[in-house]
Amino acid sequence: MGIKLQSTALQRNFGHAFERLELWAVNPWRRYSLFLIILLIGFLIGSSIGTINGVLALMDPIGAFFVVLILELMVRARRRWPTNQRSHISLKIIDLARFGLLYGLLLEGFKLL
Repeated sequence: MGIKLQSTALQRNFGHAFERLELWAVNPWRRYSLFLIILLIGFLIGSSIGTINGVLALMDPIGAFFVVLILELMVRARRRWPTNQRSHISLKIIDLARFGLLYGLLLEGFKLL
């Protein structure tokens, strides 16, 4: 038997965050600007991780492990999302963050060549 959680203000605000974001992003300009911002934030994080690990040169295997772990968690989270419903903005956000992170890491790797 499941336990019903209390309806607190925190649960009401963050529990429906993706639904409110999807309603806000009905306008195509807002939607595309949100996607571009997410992509650029992912790129910034990816290039920052590559730069910091390259400068310190102390924890390269650990940094690579965490990056692979983050990317794998994003892939697994995307697979579990139901795709039979209308297109979710959260799926596209996860995909674009993953693409930006990977592109930032690849660009940092090509700088070393």
